[in-house]
Amino acid sequence: MPNHDLSVIGLFVAADPVVKGVMILLVLASVICWAIVLDKAVALGRAKRQTQRFEAAVAEGADLDTADAPGLLATIAAAARREALDHDPGESRAATRDRLERAMRVAMVEELRRLDAHLPVLATVGSSAPFVGLFGTVWGIVHSFTAIAQSNDTSLAVVAPGIAEALFATAIGLVAAIPAVVAYNTLTGTLGRLSQRLSVAIGRLAGRMARERVVHLKAAE
Repeated sequence: MPNHDLSVIGLFVAADPVVKGVMILLVLASVICWAIVLDKAVALGRAKRQTQRFEAAVAEGADLDTADAPGLLATIAAAARREALDHDPGESRAATRDRLERAMRVAMVEELRRLDAHLPVLATVGSSAPFVGLFGTVWGIVHSFTAIAQSNDTSLAVVAPGIAEALFATAIGLVAAIPAVVAYNTLTGTLGRLSQRLSVAIGRLAGRMARERVVHLKAAE
């Protein structure tokens, strides 16, 4: 009776070429997903720190010092300053507030869109990897049954290794899909919360800048 290697490497080596291709594809997809997750985790950590600084600056009424904070905070602050310089002296306070808030929101959306880049890859892998693995399993089982029919031996010792090789593809698909789905939900949830926090801070900053403009105009009269 032949000895079958049921280790991870043994199952891969003994698998059908098509199943091997499915396994390699799933492993590559998993590696890509983890690279995206690590990159986005670092980027979102930086964005969260800048959001905290932005909220603190708005709450304290301080100027937005962006010299040492490139990225999200700098882009929003720069948009606010550019928009504040371009105004109509006869513009109402409400109109000024809306214009400033709109400019900062546009800048915020552009920055968050950069953070959102490549996240759909996680969703794609999370939704398709189990089915790709299942395809490998079905193909492997069909190949295994064909080999069993040719050998005229239906003993468990003959059937089990082929089935194990086929099911291994589904296992790899799940290993690739589960972290991708969890990471996608976590990262998109974090982005959503950052967007909400920034929107509140932007509204407050726009109101403060509009009030300061009215004060300056009255002082100049």
